[in-house]
Amino acid sequence: MSLARNTLVQATLTLGSRILGFARDMALAARFGQGPLMDVFATALMLPNLFRRLFAEGAFAQAFVPVYGGVREREGEEAATATASEAMAFMAAVVVGFCIVLQIAMPWIMPWLLSAYRDDAGIMRVAVIATQLAVPYLAFMTIASLLSGVLNTGGKFALTAGVPVLLNICTLVPLLAPLVWPEIDPALTLLAVTAAVTVSGAAQAGLLWWGVRKLGVRLRLHLPRLTPAVKRALALAVPGALAGGAMQINSVVSQVLTGSDEGARSVLYNADRLYQLPLGLVGVAIGLALVPRLTRAFVSGDHEGGRRTLDDGLTLAMAFTLPAAMALLVIPFFIIDATVTRGAFTSEDAARTADALRQFAWGVPAFVLAKVLTPPFFAREDTRRPMIYAMSSVALNVTVGAGLFFVLSARGQDGVLGLAAATSLAAWANVILLAGTLMRERAWRPSPAFLSRMARVIAASLGMGAVLFVAGLNYERLSALLLAKEAAVVAVCGVGALVYAVLVVLFRAASPAELKAALRREPGAATPTGLD
Repeated sequence: MSLARNTLVQATLTLGSRILGFARDMALAARFGQGPLMDVFATALMLPNLFRRLFAEGAFAQAFVPVYGGVREREGEEAATATASEAMAFMAAVVVGFCIVLQIAMPWIMPWLLSAYRDDAGIMRVAVIATQLAVPYLAFMTIASLLSGVLNTGGKFALTAGVPVLLNICTLVPLLAPLVWPEIDPALTLLAVTAAVTVSGAAQAGLLWWGVRKLGVRLRLHLPRLTPAVKRALALAVPGALAGGAMQINSVVSQVLTGSDEGARSVLYNADRLYQLPLGLVGVAIGLALVPRLTRAFVSGDHEGGRRTLDDGLTLAMAFTLPAAMALLVIPFFIIDATVTRGAFTSEDAARTADALRQFAWGVPAFVLAKVLTPPFFAREDTRRPMIYAMSSVALNVTVGAGLFFVLSARGQDGVLGLAAATSLAAWANVILLAGTLMRERAWRPSPAFLSRMARVIAASLGMGAVLFVAGLNYERLSALLLAKEAAVVAVCGVGALVYAVLVVLFRAASPAELKAALRREPGAATPTGLD
């Protein structure tokens, strides 16, 4: 299937999951606002979210695909299956052990993670139990990530994109319980939600296991062994996961730094859910679709085909990411207040979250670009350098973020803004290192056609941004005119998308014929099975 077609499958199913996730976040905000229990929830989900994004949303899968695909090309299906089985057994054993240690140590760890509530025994107790309930999700995501890599290598993207919806369904159910049982203790609701996270992990891993068996791959569970094949796979995949998940690690670092500021972690959680949307829909989708194609190109020596594929991936990524980043930059309060403000979540909470979101917005293109620029390294089984670049960006984020957080807090300003700005800065530093290396080694050079198209996409995004800016100035008027703020945000986003689409065609960034051709199945592509 074509790159655009694979990306569309991945992004469409991810969109369904994100819509349900947004519904869950609206229920969370209405139930807990930005108070202590919301800080507890964000803390309990911090590590599971990191592993979900590192593993389930592509970083580990992107790194494992070249290993698994390369073995399959060179040694056959049986050897590839054995490698995957051995890697899964070893990784699962290591992560299960880590989860057990983490659960036992959590009563001593939590006061450091959530130091703002260290003297509140009730909040500390709920935070410890909630995190212990959510931690096993890490083990299930380790298995799910490897299964996703097997499916993606086989050209099956729909199931890997669709299973995250189970997380949102499982966690949404306990949040709806107060509708039929209003007297339920909010802390009990919180614990039920975190337990549902682990339930969803088991369901995701089980469904992917079924998908792999339907594909004809018979993985086996056995005692872990550190075989040469496992060493080779882990030597590439673990650094690859760290490299592909630099932004996710930076996000967790920022959350850890906010532990001493009441409500700050809730701000970051709510902002995170919005600025991560383009990354999940576009960056992860394109990254997962790129790796198998680039691996085939490099294995066969088709370097020109690899460069052309990367050009297509970058163009497609920015065509969808830039307008989303523009909207988050221009009308963040409009979006948050219209969709999230209700119940315990106030307009003041929305304003604080919007300020942080604006600082994340200018980093959104870099978050997505990193997802597209790392696959060329992974396809050549080079995960060491991307990992070094990623860890350098983490060091930059920690240094700048901590400095800005404490300086702004000391001046009576919101330190969260410094953390958000540092995360965006670190993302751009990572992109510069990745792109610079590829261009220096002639693995990729931006063609004149690519640069011209990018200029036109930027012009179309700026035109859309001007329309959104005017709409943002008239937020209250539009809400009154359309009878509801929710209707106003839907209408404004719809008009913005239409304006962008028209400008893309007018500026000749893409023609309808080119879009149709991009979505056409490639000659000789296999017919998808019922799995997709």
